[in-house]
Amino acid sequence: LERLPAANVGLVVFAGGSFIQFPLTNDIGAARTLLDAARPEMISLPGTAIGEAIRKAAGAFDEKTLKYKVLLLLTDGEDHDSDPVGAAREAAQSGVVIYAIGFGKPEGEPIPLVDSKGNVTGYKKDRDGQTVMSRLDEATLRQISEAGGGAYFRATQSGREIEQILKSIPGSADVN
Repeated sequence: LERLPAANVGLVVFAGGSFIQFPLTNDIGAARTLLDAARPEMISLPGTAIGEAIRKAAGAFDEKTLKYKVLLLLTDGEDHDSDPVGAAREAAQSGVVIYAIGFGKPEGEPIPLVDSKGNVTGYKKDRDGQTVMSRLDEATLRQISEAGGGAYFRATQSGREIEQILKSIPGSADVN
């Protein structure tokens, strides 16, 4: 956040539904505080509706005052019938560029539950008590980012994908 030049940033959190955690603001300190407070359990509706989240985020941009509109999508890419590629195409038509960073493993892994200190306390279970597995869907994330005129990156420990995205955002390549 701190490396974006004169940016307005906002946050949409999503699972089976989505909502704006905070609208576009240039107050990076407040944005950081609200971002740090965001937790997966904020959305009680199970599932994943990436298309709905893209539509919600794209609708939050002010068409008249913003020159550049960039959406950074952080997800495993699994979606439950919300047409994320169609949503990305719609967003691109209004000038939104979408970059996607994929988290997880294609073969799947359990979704950890963490306490307020970041310690894993267990794994998410479904109604039947079975451990919920999250699978990285890179094909969908590539389609979303292509439709949105951006690029897809797999999340890394080093965060080098952030550097690549920053270099492609107008005016941010020279920011350290």
